[in-house]
Amino acid sequence: MSKRKYCVTLTEQEREQLRAMVSNGKAAARKLNHARILLFADQSPEGMEWTDQKIHESLGVGIRTIERVRQRFVEEGFDDALNPRPRPRGSYKLKEDAEAQIVEIAKSDPPQGRKRWTLRLIAERLVTLDCDDFCHETVRRVLKKTP
Repeated sequence: MSKRKYCVTLTEQEREQLRAMVSNGKAAARKLNHARILLFADQSPEGMEWTDQKIHESLGVGIRTIERVRQRFVEEGFDDALNPRPRPRGSYKLKEDAEAQIVEIAKSDPPQGRKRWTLRLIAERLVTLDCDDFCHETVRRVLKKTP
């Protein structure tokens, strides 16, 4: 067994709480995965003492997720390790000139043989104009917020 920086050692009460939660199955999927990770990683004499690789293969979660749950258990405590942090949303921001180009293309005449621009056609045109690589969903969002 490899040496780990963050060893999970659960109390009997914590272990019972996790087992009840997992067997009940009435929590968010990510929270249940964190509970299973803690149960499998438990290094106490009653624990399972699984390696990160074995947990990864069993649950299908990333090794880095397992490491983060272990680290949060040691540094922040049982409750913080059990409750996943919210995922960041909407951090990608387009440059203003890219938004202007999308609108400009949408207002222009469509390509030969087409009646109108589609989202995918606009995205393809942006790529041919050597702009960033855009997907049609990005084009949709820009055009939706354009008056």
